[in-house]
Amino acid sequence: MEEIIENYKDIIVQIHTPGGSGSGFIVKDKNLIVTNRHVIAGSEEVVVRGENFKKTLTQVVYTDPLNDIAFLRIPDGYDESGHINISNDLVNAGEQIIAIGHPLGLRFTATQGIVSKSERKFNNVDYIQVDAAINPGNSGGPLINTKGEVVGVNTFIFRNGESLGFALPSVTLNNILREYDEHFQNERASKCPSCTNLITQNSLQDGYCPHCGNKFDLSEFDSAPYVPEGVSKTMESILTAIGKDVRLARVGKTAWDIEEGSALIKITHNTQNRFIYCDAVLGSLPKQNIGDMYEYMLKENYDLESLSFSVDRQNVVLSTIIYDADLNEETGKEILSELFQKADDYDNHLADTFGMEMADNA
Repeated sequence: MEEIIENYKDIIVQIHTPGGSGSGFIVKDKNLIVTNRHVIAGSEEVVVRGENFKKTLTQVVYTDPLNDIAFLRIPDGYDESGHINISNDLVNAGEQIIAIGHPLGLRFTATQGIVSKSERKFNNVDYIQVDAAINPGNSGGPLINTKGEVVGVNTFIFRNGESLGFALPSVTLNNILREYDEHFQNERASKCPSCTNLITQNSLQDGYCPHCGNKFDLSEFDSAPYVPEGVSKTMESILTAIGKDVRLARVGKTAWDIEEGSALIKITHNTQNRFIYCDAVLGSLPKQNIGDMYEYMLKENYDLESLSFSVDRQNVVLSTIIYDADLNEETGKEILSELFQKADDYDNHLADTFGMEMADNA
């Protein structure tokens, strides 16, 4: 199992949209990333990140409302040699499987289980029922058998049920890939949920499917661009003003991750208590020189105005907290610029001087 999981590290991607995050996997010979439609719903472009490439934007090229499948274009520059086999066989009840993805925003998690039922129908679609833990964020990741083959796409769970996960079978995925590859590999396409034929925006007839005549949801082709509001709008204006690409930074409507040199700064607006938390985890406490390092950080805290050092268990954190009603572009730009600059400087200094192990932001 370890060898199978290791083989998939270069193939699993994390996907971010203003609506949340999910998983996907690369099918290199098709030049596509497979994921769930609900992961990218409402987006024409999304942020993807892999084990061997940093966050980048890519385009949605196919959506399938019926089977909850979507395809993304592989980002330019991806040249890894990892390869997967998508099984053409149906699974059997009792087979061992592994679900891989990025649950709850965590990077690369694998959970084992068995196939509880090989065919379970919902809304006229057959799914594989499994007992492996499929959590939010796992959606779109692969379900893998003991041969290392993809046997399904992790799709949904029953929130009130324990260990009830469902995956679209690889047999269905292969059919969708084949149909898309034969007809629409150079155009954005979608599947009519009524007659299941593939269509493009140009093939629609006054907004109706050219095959069955049913009205088609035009948002599958023409999604409205995301426009932040309120505090998020102010925060994104600040980030843009200091040279950050907010499209790459977004990990939700009220959360942003920004890389600054070797530091990763996480910004989260808690809409309940109305505080904005800006944290840079610089690294973990060393086993030696802890007292000297504490003394240094306390002295720095005395001189720092808007920022402060803290220790959260093993993590050394440089942070600031802003009450959302006090946020404005002028002071926000000043505070965040200092946080980015100091975080990138401090992590190197603490590592070189005190032996702090720098955070792994990969």
